[in-house]
Amino acid sequence: MQFKCNETLPERGTHIALKAAGGGCQRGDGTSCGIVSNSATTPGDMTERGCTYAGCRGVVGGPVKDAIQLTHGPIGCAFFSWGYRPHLADTDFHMKYTFVSDMKETNIVFGGEKKLLQSIIEANREFPEAKAVFVYNTCATALIGDDGRDVAKQAEEIIGKPVVFFECEGFKGVSQSMGHHVGNETIFRQLVGSIEPEGDFSRTINIVGDYNIKNDIRTFEYLFEALGLKIITRFTGNVGVDELRIMHKAALNVIHCQRSATYIADMMHDKYGTPAINVTLWGIKHMSQALRDTAKFFGLEAEAEEIIERELAKIQPKIDYYRERLKGKTVFIYQGGPRTWHWIELLRELGMETMTAATTFGHDDDYEKIFEQISEGAMMIDNPNVPEIEEILTKRRPDLFISGNKEKYLAYKLGVPFVNGHTYDTGPYAGFIGMVNFARDMDKALHAPIWGTLRNRARPAPAAHHSAHGFAHGFEEAD
Repeated sequence: MQFKCNETLPERGTHIALKAAGGGCQRGDGTSCGIVSNSATTPGDMTERGCTYAGCRGVVGGPVKDAIQLTHGPIGCAFFSWGYRPHLADTDFHMKYTFVSDMKETNIVFGGEKKLLQSIIEANREFPEAKAVFVYNTCATALIGDDGRDVAKQAEEIIGKPVVFFECEGFKGVSQSMGHHVGNETIFRQLVGSIEPEGDFSRTINIVGDYNIKNDIRTFEYLFEALGLKIITRFTGNVGVDELRIMHKAALNVIHCQRSATYIADMMHDKYGTPAINVTLWGIKHMSQALRDTAKFFGLEAEAEEIIERELAKIQPKIDYYRERLKGKTVFIYQGGPRTWHWIELLRELGMETMTAATTFGHDDDYEKIFEQISEGAMMIDNPNVPEIEEILTKRRPDLFISGNKEKYLAYKLGVPFVNGHTYDTGPYAGFIGMVNFARDMDKALHAPIWGTLRNRARPAPAAHHSAHGFAHGFEEAD
């Protein structure tokens, strides 16, 4: 099993595997089962990954709605991290503005600490309503040795509010996954527990690892509230600084993204004894189980069943309609991390089958879950590069490609129906209501009239033979 594009990068074989007959594993290099993940990108590999700064600024810290989001580095780092993830909130301050120390060549030579301090003070003067300043370090300022942490302490004394410095320089880790570590640890160390409110917190939860992409929280928050629970903190979709400071008071952490936010839940358990459960908030089966598991912790099982029954009655006719139109379709899922294995079962609920599953920064446990869920003949691949994606689309020929902003143009050029699962072109996709939205968008993508026009009038991507299982084989398979 080889990709033609990897003839000069044989190392990529260790990152690719097929699920063989009987549940066995056939790895690209012909060795043992399992694939190599969370390792440094091979030089020459046209990786799709982001950097540590992207994971910290773009995923974890960026959604905090009432903090000044200030990048300490060149203007390009700030520009390319500004507003590309629609983590919505009830204010648009964090999406509308971005701040940067704007390091120039002379600052690189002579140092940028004074410029950073001035930037923090000026930003706070312009927007005094902000509850904190989040400062993100970049490669350039880390390499010249700026002491941003010391500057943050000075600035905090001057402006009288938290200045949180994230040591998230882009080269620090293998991928953006390291930025999740840095974001979780820094927020926990500098904000969580800094306020001790009074009151009864016996029926409270935190939603951990949801970033409110296209208002995802509106599809499931009301379900937890219907159980009689109060949500203290969302980490970090539609969250304020003061909510982060009291998140240690929650009786339970409900963890949605199990790659970007388990870290803060672990730290809260170690320091405060806060229990946690892992859930999936996409799909009917998973959303129902999330409500049941949360309700069980509080002794509210009967209430959960009533809510599930009521919600399913609302959406079942629409789900049945879309299932009839989507069943039998094959899918290539390529997402950042856990979202890939979150969605395999969701697609199966709609009669669809995942033929290729990939992540940008998944770890071994992510691929173990993917491998358990995919069917025989399906492929999993770690951190696929652009030529590999093109080869998968043209030779395995999935009916639908679910990926992100970077990949959609390639899919369109190759005539492959596409749904943006990263930032959603429409959405939201979580919860029971979101399941209907997701099915609707997949149906639109698959049945858009443009594909018939392309087949008839344009030169489509090369067709490939489809097996009885619906999988297209265009790879050399090892004995």
